[in-house]
Amino acid sequence: MFPFKEFKENNKLIRVFEESIDAEELIWHRDREDRLIKVIEANGWGYQLDNQLPLPLENGQELFIPRMMYHRVIKGAGPLVVEVRMYE
Repeated sequence: MFPFKEFKENNKLIRVFEESIDAEELIWHRDREDRLIKVIEANGWGYQLDNQLPLPLENGQELFIPRMMYHRVIKGAGPLVVEVRMYE
């Protein structure tokens, strides 16, 4: 079970992390493919890449996360909505 809801919108993968999620569910993890993340709604959420300090997410921001890099999201004060594109 994932800590987000996921749906397709106009051929885009949208993920929504609800404000009610338990922060302990937002674990460090790695993905098997490169990803480009576009932040739709940040609401005070943040992210952290392996061996780096946490940073805030901002509406409209795009992040490239290389495959197999440890990373996590950090809970904010409202829902986090992102668009995800995966590249193999």
